[in-house]
Amino acid sequence: MRLFIKQQVFSLNDKFSVKDENEADRFYVEGQFMALGKKLRVYTPDHQEVMYIEQQLWKLLPEYDLYSGEDKVATIKKEFAFFKNNYTIHGPDWNIEGSITAHDYVIKSQGKIIADINKKFLSWGDTYEIIIHDESQLHLLLGIVIVIDCVISASRTSNN
Repeated sequence: MRLFIKQQVFSLNDKFSVKDENEADRFYVEGQFMALGKKLRVYTPDHQEVMYIEQQLWKLLPEYDLYSGEDKVATIKKEFAFFKNNYTIHGPDWNIEGSITAHDYVIKSQGKIIADINKKFLSWGDTYEIIIHDESQLHLLLGIVIVIDCVISASRTSNN
């Protein structure tokens, strides 16, 4: 499965859609305006929530919890590392390899690639292609990509 995320460039709150290869809306992501920390909800086109993402406050480095319904399914942490972005996924036994800041990375499970993420150029705003090899984990993989993008966006904003 191939999905594309194109964020809204001039949005006051986080609000964007996730499209498939036919440019049909597959998911909507909406953030809470004026919330303490990031709180994002991922919905299907018929407004069924499939993932809730919440930033943990008072952490030295960014940390986000991902929920499916009432169940916490993963925690994504940005770890301190010189000269590279290092993220750990707590929950499933997955790891991230590649260039996170260039949006050219893969998510692996036991050495097997379950998702490829690549930034697409020649577009207005940031567009990311997500190739999901294990559709049984679709919502969680999408949540992880959204979290990593939030951390990168926040880092860019704080550096300006």
